[in-house]
Amino acid sequence: MRKIFYSIFIIFVLSACSGEENIDTTEEDETPLTTNIEIPSTIFTSEKNNSTIEEEEMKLSIKTYLDSSEELDNAIYPFEEILDADEELNKSELEKFHGINKLIKENDENFSNYILNNTLPEGYQEESERISRYITASNEYIQELNQMLDNVSEGNFSEIDVGSLIDKSGVVNGKEQKKIEDFLDKKKIQTKAFGRE
Repeated sequence: MRKIFYSIFIIFVLSACSGEENIDTTEEDETPLTTNIEIPSTIFTSEKNNSTIEEEEMKLSIKTYLDSSEELDNAIYPFEEILDADEELNKSELEKFHGINKLIKENDENFSNYILNNTLPEGYQEESERISRYITASNEYIQELNQMLDNVSEGNFSEIDVGSLIDKSGVVNGKEQKKIEDFLDKKKIQTKAFGRE
């Protein structure tokens, strides 16, 4: 998943930086185009509460959650690239960026509430919770890394919470992703997530 590689790259860059050295790169990075990016229109939602969920509905719910998470990740990526290049977003870009972030949070909260407040089919509770934890932690991980970069670039090292990032790495790792993908394969759930489509 691009988020994980992106996060590892950021940590590598942070560890390689020195306050005394400025490395001048002559490469010109192209700023990603954001004008054609549309905010995804579908996120996971459900009105169900205290209901018994049938297996086919559960499969569709997991697919919708993971697909929308992937689409939101792809939509926000160019904006994060601009911010990480120490460039500013214009008003239109900033509105899209905040809109996508809001949808990411809603998508995670909606799915978490759905799996906690309903009775899931046999064999789905533990794995649905694993999926929810993994995606939510992954999204929070990226947000915290971005905040850490902002603090470092402003010279504000006192607000860096490396411990929180380390805690999330216990949830967002290849071993957990493999368990999720094995479950998706076992239940024949097709999704765009994890580069599966």
